[in-house]
Amino acid sequence: MGLVAAGVALAIAAAGRAFAVPLPPHTEAPGCMAASDEKPNGKQFQSEPAMTIDPAAAYATKLQTNCGTIDIALDAAHAPRTVNSFQFLSGQQYFDHTPCHRLTTQGLFVLQCGDPTGTGTGGPGYQFPDENLAGATYPTGTVAMANAGPNTNGSQFFLVYSDSKLPPNYTPFGHITGGLSVLQNIATGGVKDGSPDGAPASPVVLESVTTARN
Repeated sequence: MGLVAAGVALAIAAAGRAFAVPLPPHTEAPGCMAASDEKPNGKQFQSEPAMTIDPAAAYATKLQTNCGTIDIALDAAHAPRTVNSFQFLSGQQYFDHTPCHRLTTQGLFVLQCGDPTGTGTGGPGYQFPDENLAGATYPTGTVAMANAGPNTNGSQFFLVYSDSKLPPNYTPFGHITGGLSVLQNIATGGVKDGSPDGAPASPVVLESVTTARN
């Protein structure tokens, strides 16, 4: 099985207990409010940003969604290029008003975000290599990059809301330190079409994303 971006299908194991029974289409996830009407800025960049972070320092991200706030501690020491890119895009307001376009509720338990187009094919115009893959696992609270194959990281990332068995192919670059219940409430709402993989039943939008050195 794999979790990928750029239009490549995600394979879900047929076996396995679903984390939550999907609710009927268009059911609002608990705690979610209507998203603002503002749109992503759609910026594109010609190349990966120059390194500006200190890999020895601590960095944190705050995802302010229409369903609540999720706080993330970033792992600059083990994924410096990933954290550097994430901070750069956050500072460009690239993630603001972008949808979380994919929820999986069987086999894998993740919410995928970071694509301004909401199609699973969008990115910032550049790619960068994988990091931190040796022995990588994806327990509850992991934040990792989605990709379309080796060394194709861009802007799409996923949040793990229940332990997920993924191969070590997706750069883990942080973990949730607050708001895990927000993520799990989103998962409780299920997928829009009732399947185990698709758009969340209730639209989930990153209203603002900020990253800063602690």
